[in-house]
Amino acid sequence: MSTSNVRVRIAPSPTGEPHVGTVYIALFNYLFAKKTGGEFILRIEDTDATRSTREYEEKVLEALKWTGLKWSEGPDVGGPYGPYRQSERKDMYQPYAQELLDKGHAFRCFCTPDRLEQMREAQRAAGKPPKYDGLCLHLKAEEVTAKLAAGETSVVRMKIPTEGSCDFTDGVYGEVSIPWDSVDMQVLMKADGMPTYHMANVIDDHLMKITHVARGEEWLASVPKHILLYRYFGWDQPVFMHLSLMRNADKSKLSKRKNPTSISYYSALGYLPEALMNFLGLFFVQIGEGEELLNMDELADKFDPDALSKAGAIFDVQKLDWLNGRWLREKLSQEEFLARIFEWSSENGRLTEGLKLAQSRISRLSELPQLAGFLLSGDVGLTPASFAGLKSKPEEIHEILTTVAADLEKMPDWNIESIEAELRDLAERTGKKLRVVTPPLFVAMSGTSRSLPLFDSMALLGRSVVRQRLKVAIAVVVTMVGSGS
Repeated sequence: MSTSNVRVRIAPSPTGEPHVGTVYIALFNYLFAKKTGGEFILRIEDTDATRSTREYEEKVLEALKWTGLKWSEGPDVGGPYGPYRQSERKDMYQPYAQELLDKGHAFRCFCTPDRLEQMREAQRAAGKPPKYDGLCLHLKAEEVTAKLAAGETSVVRMKIPTEGSCDFTDGVYGEVSIPWDSVDMQVLMKADGMPTYHMANVIDDHLMKITHVARGEEWLASVPKHILLYRYFGWDQPVFMHLSLMRNADKSKLSKRKNPTSISYYSALGYLPEALMNFLGLFFVQIGEGEELLNMDELADKFDPDALSKAGAIFDVQKLDWLNGRWLREKLSQEEFLARIFEWSSENGRLTEGLKLAQSRISRLSELPQLAGFLLSGDVGLTPASFAGLKSKPEEIHEILTTVAADLEKMPDWNIESIEAELRDLAERTGKKLRVVTPPLFVAMSGTSRSLPLFDSMALLGRSVVRQRLKVAIAVVVTMVGSGS
């Protein structure tokens, strides 16, 4: 594998809490750059204007910095190929779309969302994979001009060959062949003038001189579209490497609906960033027994991109716990250990702000661990008995917890004010008084009905910990509903 002037990138979308899978891919790219003397670049792909937020972008940067990764170019450090935020590159893409239209490699599509949905429903009903049927592909130039003059909304779609296959060599999967008739006529430019992921991704990788694109295997099916764009523009394509997805022990896809996946969750629970990166890095290296404890330099030294496994990377929490324990015991001096404890407990102001909240609620300082300890706990020990003292029946508790869990996922901001506003709105919407909605949440968050102020506590715990505590609470209440408690 050629390593001259290697430039690799991680390009997360700021549409949610940073996922451990993002760090897994980022670490591979970082190790690849470190091993080859190349450059590791961070680009924020925020073309999805409806879901991307600056708060999430800050969370991405915060999470990646917490892991110890360093990039030589990015939205926060600049570089020669900026801007490194796609929304700030918007004006760059339109000329390329026009070039594809002028060369006959793309066409304007005037199909309405309703028409496209009906088309997809008919295809699904016929047992066919949904893809664009080419209705606007053969519009004459004067028809396109007339529609545009009449103010009809359009997108730009790419043309796809009708015969043969796209054959390429993947750095992990080897020789790959994907028939062109399975590839959709991808939208390249949306009606609002923003490029889709596929268009922006290829143009940015070219302009930023990216030599190797390493990403999750879920993007393997998109490679033909990307290769086609490189060909249409007459550009050299990068080397593609598609890494196996991170999976649960049962081989199911790692997702936040099943298990905690946010970096902020593992940070909040007191995992060391070095241990987490050590754990993820073991998927990319060959080691002998007893060689498991590796720092970033040691991982880079053992890293071999030509010997990657196509087998799924299993996210084994027990192994992570074991590695984290070893890092705590074997890699930190007592002074460093104490410093890490204070650093961890002070994260997001959990300890200091939590203690301030406790001041008005205690008679003795010795009550503090019982009252505020849940802010630092990984598990508050919920059982059916935890909810037994509440006035609401299990069915109503379940309804409250599941509704809150779904609503909190949709919140763009996470702070005391937004949490309070959301819960008050939820109470009004469901016809319940706030004093009925909050008690189950007190228990879910702290394990007890006597606790610190709820909205403040949820803000301090953070979105990812609250999500997990709600998940655990719902599972406990389900057993109560099933048993008729």
